[in-house]
Amino acid sequence: MSHQHLATSVATGATSSPTPGSDDPTVPISRALINALDTADETSPAQADTATGHGPVSPSSKAGGLDVGELPLSVWATAQTSPASQRKGRYVPESTAHPAKMLPAVAAHAIHAYTRPGELVFDPMAGSGTTLVEAIDAGRRAVGVEYEPHWVSVAQANLGLARERGHDHDGELVHGDARQLPSLLPEKYLGQVALIITSPPYGPSTHGQVVTSDTGSRDGKVHKFHHRYGSALDRGNLANVGHHRLLAGFTRILTGCAAVLRPGGHVAITVRPWREHSELIDLPSQIIACGHAAGLVPVERCVALLARVADRELVARGSFFQRDFIRKQREQGLPLHLIAHEDVIVLRRPLETAGSQAAPDTRWGRS
Repeated sequence: MSHQHLATSVATGATSSPTPGSDDPTVPISRALINALDTADETSPAQADTATGHGPVSPSSKAGGLDVGELPLSVWATAQTSPASQRKGRYVPESTAHPAKMLPAVAAHAIHAYTRPGELVFDPMAGSGTTLVEAIDAGRRAVGVEYEPHWVSVAQANLGLARERGHDHDGELVHGDARQLPSLLPEKYLGQVALIITSPPYGPSTHGQVVTSDTGSRDGKVHKFHHRYGSALDRGNLANVGHHRLLAGFTRILTGCAAVLRPGGHVAITVRPWREHSELIDLPSQIIACGHAAGLVPVERCVALLARVADRELVARGSFFQRDFIRKQREQGLPLHLIAHEDVIVLRRPLETAGSQAAPDTRWGRS
């Protein structure tokens, strides 16, 4: 599941800031704010993040005070086997119907890079349970939240398969809206999570699966299936809202995530840009700004390959609709290429300095 640039205005603006506890789960973000972020000054020098030795963070640059172009980069070779082979025998067949599945190898890489055995991994938008399965297979504990009842059932079935493989580590799944994390998760998880792995929903930009005349189409035409999240009429589903509400809702989710992270804990978010009316929407940079607005610090911007590395080139694993779109765009003179990677934005909860005390978090019933 993955996509964009928000920030100080989100955190401080009275009309744009998500308000924990408000009745409306998301608040629209104005087009003027997004346009301003896309054209903000990028010339400020970066400052090193001394807490981790990673990513420079600038006080006055593109993503609402963040020089996102200066974050350290690394490449994760996560598509050397096909998605089907990564899931074969480890996930129930119903998992393939999810419209925006995370590659198991992406979740596994993040878990091994940012946690140790026995630590707790969390996914606030768990989908078919990829993060949870990879966590307990790696000897970690796992907890997730999922909005759609169908995917709760599928994720629980996948956890059952993992337990049959002999992995008896804790794995818990909660049904609910991740924008309401403080009222969903048991208090025992507050400040205990070592790593959060998730992705914002792609909504209408998902490709799903396809049937053609060669694969059983009754009328000989191409048809999509398994390309939508739940009911399109459910406006409470973050996958069905517009771009601005998606960013506001995801900021609210990350704010809840910051409360369950331990100091120094990490958040890994898989995300990619997409095109809307031929305009490239820079969702990765906007997601970095959402994290900043939630009080998280960006430390890395990685690349998770969705293509196999051959001797001299990357072999893309594009869907039918990706290939069809690229062909049509090239016929119109626009030299686009198949998607070969997605960004992995890595954020961190700041370490508490000596003598400092965290502010009371009344949302979790603490004072």
